[in-house]
Amino acid sequence: MQPSSARLEAASFVAIDFETADRGFDSACAVGLVRVEQGKIVGRVHELIRPPRHAFEWTHIHGITWADVAEKGAFAEVWPRVARILDGVEFLAAHNARFDERVLAECCAAARLSPPPQPFLCTVTLARRTWRLRRANLPTVCAHLGIALRHHEALSDAEACARIVMHAAARSTDGAPLAPGR
Repeated sequence: MQPSSARLEAASFVAIDFETADRGFDSACAVGLVRVEQGKIVGRVHELIRPPRHAFEWTHIHGITWADVAEKGAFAEVWPRVARILDGVEFLAAHNARFDERVLAECCAAARLSPPPQPFLCTVTLARRTWRLRRANLPTVCAHLGIALRHHEALSDAEACARIVMHAAARSTDGAPLAPGR
């Protein structure tokens, strides 16, 4: 999804980031969500999630262990509560959106919940089109835009993603196109 410049500037959206415990896309162990309305951050949610398996392959990346989540709710308990932040938003934004969209879809399927209907905007694509960045990983884009980041901390990653969209929207108000051919 690539919204128009005017739509992006006035959009209500939620930036989302998941951390996973293992190679399974159903293994969300943390979620960060940041809601933006009319160019302002109006809400933040961070939750640790107990994944379906005890094995943690990615602790060395995000620092989360089984001990951190053993007493937390499973996705089926956590998601209905945190998903309220999505009410009324036009889209979800994520950096490398295919990953987060798949985690959300597989966690919802495993929990027998419906995934949210909103489309995803990929901020990797947005950053490449807006600033012509050759490397568009989250730390590189954040460094380019001066956005603070604690990489692989779900709420920090989600907020950084929200700020990328906000920077792109601000650029569009200066007359610079967000994407070629628009």
